Amino acid sequence: MSASFVFRPRLLDALRTYSRAHLFKDIGAGIAVGLVALPLAMAFAIASGLEPQAGLFTAIIAGFLISALGGSRVQIGGPAGAFIVIVYGIVHRYGVPNLIIATAMSGVMLLAMGVFRLGSLIRFIPVAVIIGFTNGIAVLIALSQIKDYLGLQTNGPVPADFFGLLHTLAQALPTWNFLAAWVATVCLVGLVCWQWVLPKVAARWRVLAPLQRLPGSVVMLVSSTAWVAFIGWDIETIGSRFGGIPSALPGWQWPEFSWATVRFLFIPAVTLALLGAIESLLCARVADGMIDDRHDPNQELMAQGIANFVTPFFGGMPATGTIARTMTNVKNGATSPIAGMVHAVTLLAIVLLAAPLAAHIPLSAMAAILMFVAWNMGEWHQFVQLRQFRLPYRLTLIAVFVLTVVFDLTVAVEVGLVAACMTFIYRISSLSRCELVDLSIHPARGSKPDATEGVAAYRLYGALFFGAVKLIEDLLDHLPQRALVLDLKNVIYVDSSGADTLGDLVRACEKHGVTLHLCGLHHQPLDIAQRTGLTLRIPPAQLHPDLASAIAVVSTQSRDVPFCPK
Repeated sequence: MSASFVFRPRLLDALRTYSRAHLFKDIGAGIAVGLVALPLAMAFAIASGLEPQAGLFTAIIAGFLISALGGSRVQIGGPAGAFIVIVYGIVHRYGVPNLIIATAMSGVMLLAMGVFRLGSLIRFIPVAVIIGFTNGIAVLIALSQIKDYLGLQTNGPVPADFFGLLHTLAQALPTWNFLAAWVATVCLVGLVCWQWVLPKVAARWRVLAPLQRLPGSVVMLVSSTAWVAFIGWDIETIGSRFGGIPSALPGWQWPEFSWATVRFLFIPAVTLALLGAIESLLCARVADGMIDDRHDPNQELMAQGIANFVTPFFGGMPATGTIARTMTNVKNGATSPIAGMVHAVTLLAIVLLAAPLAAHIPLSAMAAILMFVAWNMGEWHQFVQLRQFRLPYRLTLIAVFVLTVVFDLTVAVEVGLVAACMTFIYRISSLSRCELVDLSIHPARGSKPDATEGVAAYRLYGALFFGAVKLIEDLLDHLPQRALVLDLKNVIYVDSSGADTLGDLVRACEKHGVTLHLCGLHHQPLDIAQRTGLTLRIPPAQLHPDLASAIAVVSTQSRDVPFCPK
């Protein structure tokens, strides 16, 4: 591992050809991303059961570290909507101090994944599982925002579980606030128009084209805050619930925790690490396609690990790569990780200079922004296209979606992976097959009519693994009288179960006096046959390069060899 371990941030490569023009582009992109990240960072923190500054501190500290140390030129790191459900559950069950420990544990796991070069393994998670839990998380985010969207009054925090959440919202529905719902609805409609209507209008009236450069979430947030503050409406704001946000970064915070509780945090930490790895690497792959580049997945995981280990001790929350902010970064012309570092500095400047203004932000407006994020986060068209896919894919996606919403993300991913693995095993085993060779038309058969009497030859295709060993087991019940020829030329893989079953076939042939000939052993099948000692149990004269030579040898063997009854 030490020989292949490399820690080289993409920033070092970018600086080798950096110019003043690149700097100006990165500064412009970084400022634009910082404005987009401002409302999202606070909204994600509030939805996770934390104070709004936790999201800002995460976007500043983790965003800077991920850009400076990461393996992508344009990826932006920070708090993400995918973490809301998990973080809220940890805070609700174990408290904020243990969230700090769980986040730091996930950081260590991410760093280890990068050090041991496991970045490419994340790509083996099936698409059905990813789409299922992404859409499930989007639904949970939207449900969690109904309270602030409608201005409901509840006794204590909203439960983390699905049925408890619905029960609490149903009981609190009579307390809804018309003004809060009005502000949230106007913001939501404004965001929809800003994303889908404004581009069409700007295409006709070019004078409106510059408006498209402004983030819709910032426009709605500022306008709703100004309106509520000017009119003086009595709705809940960041100031009334949290007392505003501090105008300085926090110092090092060492939480008080119990070692007895840490063992219960292992599964949540694993969930944070895996989800963070999936989100960041998927985001980096999307960004690669937009800038014609290739990221280093292992370097990206190491950067994510360092950021998640450091940030929680400064009042932050889990962080990962974020698709919306990364796309904003690319579309605004970012050329290097410096744009992500500028985005963090921009947020820091806003915190230092404009923190008191955040106290007037209505929580209903933040809820509307998060609902809009949840809608964009989900891949809802996949449900419409389900009929195009096979039944196992549909069942896996729907099962993961339902389990994510109703039960738990960890359970959903575990069930989804098991279902996907079972489906894969079944599909691969169905592709493996065994065909009987017609020796009567084989050109290599002997000149005598009975040269191949008592001989059977089979061709095997695919992989001979634990899910396909039945192909060999069927041969055990149908052994020929004189010789059995197996053509393994088209077998691409043999596992230990397959090798063990071949060993059973060797023993059965010895017991019944049948000569076993193997041909076409190459590459991995030959390697495992040698390592398991299978080739030592078969005489060299019975190992052939191809089927034709094996048939030629069998055809010329004496027919005087007595048959052994089975």
